[in-house]
Amino acid sequence: MKDFAPLRPAALGLLLGLGMWGVIFIPEMLAAVHVWSSSTAYNHCFLVAPIALWLVWERRAGLAGLTPRANIVALCLAAGFALVWLLAERLGLMEGRQLAAMGLLQSLLLGVLGWRVYRVLMAGLLYLIFLVPFGGFLVPALQSFTAQFTAHGLDILGIPNYVTGETIQITAGTFYIAQACAGLRFLIAAIAFSVLYALVIFRSPYRRVMFVLLSLVVPVIANGFRALGIVWLGSALGSAKAAATDHVLYGYIFFSIVLGLLILLGLPFRQDHITPNAAAIAKPVPAKPISKSLSLYALAFIFIAALGPLYVARVNRAIAATPVTITPSLTGCTALPDQPAPGVAQAGGVVRLYQCADAHVQVEFALFPPATDPGIIFDTRRHLSGEDIDEAMISSLTLKNGEFEKWQFVQATKPQTTTLSALFIDGAPSAGTLKTRAREAWHDLFGGTHLQLVVVVASNAPGSAGATAIEDYIVSGALSPEYLRHITSADQP
Repeated sequence: MKDFAPLRPAALGLLLGLGMWGVIFIPEMLAAVHVWSSSTAYNHCFLVAPIALWLVWERRAGLAGLTPRANIVALCLAAGFALVWLLAERLGLMEGRQLAAMGLLQSLLLGVLGWRVYRVLMAGLLYLIFLVPFGGFLVPALQSFTAQFTAHGLDILGIPNYVTGETIQITAGTFYIAQACAGLRFLIAAIAFSVLYALVIFRSPYRRVMFVLLSLVVPVIANGFRALGIVWLGSALGSAKAAATDHVLYGYIFFSIVLGLLILLGLPFRQDHITPNAAAIAKPVPAKPISKSLSLYALAFIFIAALGPLYVARVNRAIAATPVTITPSLTGCTALPDQPAPGVAQAGGVVRLYQCADAHVQVEFALFPPATDPGIIFDTRRHLSGEDIDEAMISSLTLKNGEFEKWQFVQATKPQTTTLSALFIDGAPSAGTLKTRAREAWHDLFGGTHLQLVVVVASNAPGSAGATAIEDYIVSGALSPEYLRHITSADQP
């Protein structure tokens, strides 16, 4: 470990800062690990930390002659990331919280190590960003691109087709570009791989950037060809179901081929035989730091990083102290035993389940106190409506009477369920967009007067029968906007 001897003065500050960072951001880390293990799009994240450590080790020679020096400017960066964390938390955006926590980690490393040391180890330290399971917001755009790409390909091949949203209909049957088929898993893994490949193979920043940009485009287009191939196969076999049976396996095989082609494409331009000029980066700095000053910086960082979580804990304690006690009444329905939903009770909320319309549909209410974290509300909707199922088909729906255009329609096959769900945020129906989250965050900070509501109407009837039963029940007026607005009034009897 003699190569890392220059870092010894910073050891105490790093251990102190990293330890407290881990304690403060345990929720973000646990949420990330859950996504890594539950989503095939992020299984590769388990390899990120070992790869980052290897990249740091490979660059240890550049530390010769360098000693850590506290970088006070990094405290300003830490303050900025702390503010971003607070905004993301109030908006209910876990990805934003995780990215802000990673920014705080990088600020700590930069502040304790100093710019010169940090610059030498930058490749490995910044590679840790891939620990954050980001990119979920791209799924709708990727679904739309894949559907349109497939439609244009079918037109070129002369196969009659009809596309509505993410649904593709041909003579042989119907295909749906589900969230799991949008190509996110290929895109995220390709980005992580391409960055590592570029860092190892190339020395020129220009070549690295160009290769990474190419790796952003190729997987998206490749996924379009994969979807086109599956639909074409369905047309050739005369059965959409037969073509889609092993579509996941086809995807992995196709993605492996695409990665292989990317590797071959980069090899003619490789520069790994060129030794990096470490001396040009690591010029000796005569002034040696005092380890105490680095520890003081770490303490200052801990103070800044903890401000947001401490404020949020105070707000959440106040919310939990006044939990929801309202039990909505629903004419013509029978109350069933409550079904627990993750995070609802901890947020002071309640979930009520009813069997309605001659047992054809179930209605589920999730009510939350004003100023509840939007993330909990949206997670509850995803859980109750089945939106978090990978193969679920999600779309918006306008009811027959034109009311409530913001209902969301979800069909899942495993298990077989059909649901319509809606949100009432601060007494008004909401589409669940970022604007909704911003409005909820505003009322969170400055006070709101209504309970927050998630309402889900479900049926286990197959296909269109379930959707028809649900829509007929809602259109009948049992769940009118006025009724839903009434039960969110905090002062109702």
